[in-house]
Amino acid sequence: MGTIISLYFVPWPIVTAWIMPLPNTTQEQVDKAADYGFDGIVVCVNRKGNQSEFYTSGYKNRENRIPADPNALFKIASVSKLYNALAVTKLVSDGKLSLDKTLADYLPELNGRIEYADNITLRMLVTHRSGIPNYTDTYMYWVAPKETADENLALVLDKPANFKPGEDYEYSNTNYLLLGRIMNRVLGYATFQYIQEEILNPLNLKHTFGSIQDVNIDDVMSGYYVGYDTDLKTNNIGSILATAEDLSKFIRALNDGSVFRDKKEQEIYSSIYKYEHTGLIPGYQTIAKYHKDIDAVVIQFTNTVNFDGYNWNMSEIMYNRIVKILKKNDQPQ
Repeated sequence: MGTIISLYFVPWPIVTAWIMPLPNTTQEQVDKAADYGFDGIVVCVNRKGNQSEFYTSGYKNRENRIPADPNALFKIASVSKLYNALAVTKLVSDGKLSLDKTLADYLPELNGRIEYADNITLRMLVTHRSGIPNYTDTYMYWVAPKETADENLALVLDKPANFKPGEDYEYSNTNYLLLGRIMNRVLGYATFQYIQEEILNPLNLKHTFGSIQDVNIDDVMSGYYVGYDTDLKTNNIGSILATAEDLSKFIRALNDGSVFRDKKEQEIYSSIYKYEHTGLIPGYQTIAKYHKDIDAVVIQFTNTVNFDGYNWNMSEIMYNRIVKILKKNDQPQ
């Protein structure tokens, strides 16, 4: 009886996806996206020399049965933090920001509104060691996401810290909201304009945008949440949007060092943030990583999300199987 009961709780979709024989080609694996519960998928493999290969299946828009488009824009969610951490790095390198100055130094109006504001350094914000509560963890946040930074920040003002600054690690979107606000104030203009001028333009990345308001909505891949019929692509949740190819080129430049102006800048960045990221918001899942052993960046976009169940696990399994196929096919025959 105990065995039967335990079998009931086995995550069979994950087990099945994991143990299935590995296909011979990346496209064969990508074609299984519907079996994994995804309406659409876009995969970009950026090889040495910045040459990109694309693999798609399913739909860019399921209502109109528009096939998945490798050139569609996608909300990359928390992958945006890589661009913002890099912007902080460049401003620190130029002496316009200091990693050792505090939140209260840069935003004095928050002293007394955010606990320990006079002890939380910029470095702690970037590295998620501030203890400031995560606004997206507030009750039922994703049922009706806020559209402005002020509204999001208001959700955590006057709340107790989750821990004393520097004493623990906890991922918090509030950290990067505050970093954006600090950069806006120091620059005197929007942070994304700085990202555009100092990061995107030098890399010739013309298909990366700061907001859903800056793009043609028809160019955006639709996003879906399991159990809801509404297309979520028009929701304005403050995410950078990019094509898979633009994101792949950025990840390569980050990892090969070409995005940095000098060694000092690279050392600053390496001390505060990482070189790969994932992103997850309603309707959009992103995995963006560089694989040194095959000198390839692999970007995966999937446009169906469910915070409950195995949805994210299935995206990781899909991604890991794609990477295994790429590595297997990279071996000398």
